[in-house]
Amino acid sequence: MKKFYLPVSLLNYFFMKNILFLFLLSGMISVTHAQLKVTAKCNTFIVDILDGKVNDVKPDFNNARIKTKLPCYTSEDAEGTSKCGGGVYYKDRDIYFYTARDYVQIGPNFKGKLSIPLLGASRNSLFKWLGNPKLKDETWDAFETQYGCLILYYTGNKVRMIRFSTKTTDAINLCE
Repeated sequence: MKKFYLPVSLLNYFFMKNILFLFLLSGMISVTHAQLKVTAKCNTFIVDILDGKVNDVKPDFNNARIKTKLPCYTSEDAEGTSKCGGGVYYKDRDIYFYTARDYVQIGPNFKGKLSIPLLGASRNSLFKWLGNPKLKDETWDAFETQYGCLILYYTGNKVRMIRFSTKTTDAINLCE
């Protein structure tokens, strides 16, 4: 009696080939659904304290204008959707644009450059740059500027936070 090994081995060969083909095909299909995402990059944030701008972005810009000029934001709230009215936030750089309230907040861990080195500056050394404050409290000073106002917050005698706005000290509405 003759044994037929050839057809069985051919059958196994085609079966294995089809399985391999299916694996390759499924790998190619999953690759075709992949999306390329470009990471947004921003230049160094340069804050012009006397002109009230961050890289030529003013506090009264809306979310879309800010995101166009500074696309590397970490999060945002549409205007009218959060307790602070909306904004564009750069948590990794410790700077926040509150667009519904038209002010910018710069925290103690700000990563960027200030035109005047205010963060960490002594409260008594500010007169040469800013003059006398319009309003004064134990933990903050508010200065009138050509664009609106500048508010400096202190821990001890050192500046720990900066807020500036296109609104005056009488009209600004801060989010606490």
